[in-house]
Amino acid sequence: MITLIILILFSAFFSSSETGMVAINRYRLRHLSRQGHSGAGRVEKLLRRTDRLLSVILIGNNFVNNFAATVAAILAIRWLGDSGAAVAPVAITLIMLVFAEITPKTYAAMKPERVAFPASLLLQPLQWLLAPLVWLVNGISGLFLRLFGVRTDGAEEDHLSPEELRTVVNEAGGLIPEKHQKMLLNILDLESVTVEDIMIPRNEMIGIDLDDDMNDILNTLRTSQHTRLPVYRGDPNDMLGVLHLRKLSRLLLKEEINKAELMQYTVEPYFVPEGTSLNRQLIQFQNAKRRIGIVVDEYGDVMGLVTLEDILEEIVGEFTSDQAATTNPDILPQEDGSFVVDGSANLRDINRALHWDIPIVGPRTLNGLILEHLQSIPDANISLRVEDYLIEILQVKDNMVKAARVRKKTVDS
Repeated sequence: MITLIILILFSAFFSSSETGMVAINRYRLRHLSRQGHSGAGRVEKLLRRTDRLLSVILIGNNFVNNFAATVAAILAIRWLGDSGAAVAPVAITLIMLVFAEITPKTYAAMKPERVAFPASLLLQPLQWLLAPLVWLVNGISGLFLRLFGVRTDGAEEDHLSPEELRTVVNEAGGLIPEKHQKMLLNILDLESVTVEDIMIPRNEMIGIDLDDDMNDILNTLRTSQHTRLPVYRGDPNDMLGVLHLRKLSRLLLKEEINKAELMQYTVEPYFVPEGTSLNRQLIQFQNAKRRIGIVVDEYGDVMGLVTLEDILEEIVGEFTSDQAATTNPDILPQEDGSFVVDGSANLRDINRALHWDIPIVGPRTLNGLILEHLQSIPDANISLRVEDYLIEILQVKDNMVKAARVRKKTVDS
């Protein structure tokens, strides 16, 4: 009887070890191993060859289970006579199922580290002792697997795809503060967002046109809220450089300034292709030691400009603490809960300001979104629905939607 109890305990050990080793978090295991945790180090080493580990566990488990069944049959015949041969299989199956399978495996699935770390103390020497048998069993198993086109000579490494990492961050819950969680997700989004998505469009660029009167240029320099301004002659396509206003502080105190002096403080323009992803552009800004880039299309025409601050704000949100600066002038809230939005407003800015989820694949402005869905230039007082958003066109001018009323559709509306 004592022998049978010991065999059941060994069976429970092998069953729980199998589940604990498989269920353990590989990334937490790797972290603990690098921190010097001895148990984690042993388990990580065992899991490098999962086929060998499972072979040791299954060899031990099958040997113990078969031995236990034999002992149970002998005990049953001794106690019950010939009828014990019929009772033994049923009794040992129920006992093994409850005490050697379900209970230990359930516990191991819930507490894999508590099972795997101490179990590795016994599994490690067993793997060395049973090496010849493991090699034979794995060889036969591998032969059959190759017949079905499955190769076992190389194990896949654990790598997370961006989408899988996004799922891990989303499911982290309270382990990661909500603000940090959002920043991590924004970093993952940098790969799918291009400079064209966040750039300041050409028609909204504030710059210095050297063909303007000098008084107008000085007025722009003194009233500009930006520290860097593009400098061009006549047309932004004739881009001459970028002017850093801080370097002009002493020059602006002079009574007379000429355009030649301004050009002395102008650095060469840094051009950026329109399809460059934000994560790549962030690295390029760092390598080039630049903070502003002129976005150009495939023909070399200027489309707008992008700054380092624009990219960083995609990760951490708005930097400015000025309430007036953080209020989007293109979005005007209405008493009925709707919003009057400028047609040139960027869809990403609208989503960020209103916590909406307007589709941003394709068109980048509200006007572009409306034109894409209508496939024509609309008249005013036309309404349309884009997913969960109701859009009423209020003003059309110069072949584009100038203003529209937008509201998010609710369950009742």
